[in-house]
Amino acid sequence: MSAIAMLIALALDVTIGWPDWLYRRIGHPVGWMGRVIAVADLRFNRSDSPDAVRKRNGIAAALAVIAATGGLAWCVTMVLPEGLLGMAIAGVLAWPFLAARSLDEHVRAVAKPLAEGDVPGAREAVSKIVGRDPAMLDSPAMARASLESLAENASDGVVAPLLWGTFFGLPGIAAYKAVNTLDSMIGYRTVRHEAFGWASARIDDLANLVPARLTAVLLACAAGAPRRVLRIVFRDARHHRSPNAGWPEAAMAGALRVKLSGPRIYAGHAGPSGDPFLNPDGSEPGPEDIEAGIRVYRKAMMLAAVLLVLLAVL
Repeated sequence: MSAIAMLIALALDVTIGWPDWLYRRIGHPVGWMGRVIAVADLRFNRSDSPDAVRKRNGIAAALAVIAATGGLAWCVTMVLPEGLLGMAIAGVLAWPFLAARSLDEHVRAVAKPLAEGDVPGAREAVSKIVGRDPAMLDSPAMARASLESLAENASDGVVAPLLWGTFFGLPGIAAYKAVNTLDSMIGYRTVRHEAFGWASARIDDLANLVPARLTAVLLACAAGAPRRVLRIVFRDARHHRSPNAGWPEAAMAGALRVKLSGPRIYAGHAGPSGDPFLNPDGSEPGPEDIEAGIRVYRKAMMLAAVLLVLLAVL
């Protein structure tokens, strides 16, 4: 039942995304979560509190948000009708927790101005999908940032919610999205969030452990060279600062024969990070590689849909 509901959710997301008219009327469930998290951050992450207190408050806040979101989704599930109608409603309710179409659109928005030599336009577009300082990015760095975001969010925004939703239903996909939103808002190693966001970051790492590796396999298969790509993944993914993001990013790097990750400058930081490159022997990516990456991403998401169909049949 859950696999069919996730197929419905994916079909809705791919075909229409989250329409502007709907967003204007009710906003977006992730935005609702974000407002709750922002209130918790403001009230319980006081700068004059000891780190131990902030860490304890962060653990409590993360667990409360996840439990409330998953619990509400479970209550909704309990009143859904049986059969195909219940599956269809569950699919509609799971729909906003996927980001397949918006990810495609946001990454493509970088490729177009970059191909036309519109560096300011490309920087504006890339600032919407990555946290690094866009003013410090040249054309290859913007292409790298776009492809890294595409690969990582293929896992976080599509494969992971589908996986959690397939095995744990509507409560699973909703709770996962709460975890992911917590991490994206407070799971940073900054002075403000090092302690308060500790639990959110660790829970997110655990929640994405399997999806990130599955996404790497899907991207490798979509590239048509799974053995070659996976050799690069197993060699380079462990060098990434994240225990999970390196897997899909290394797969994308191998699929396109480009190098990704590497040193970068984040907004508010004085100098470049010391991150190593993934697939360091690859070429510098350009706008044409972004388009190629989108094609690989789309094929990988089609493979994910095939897996859902197989699970539904079984």
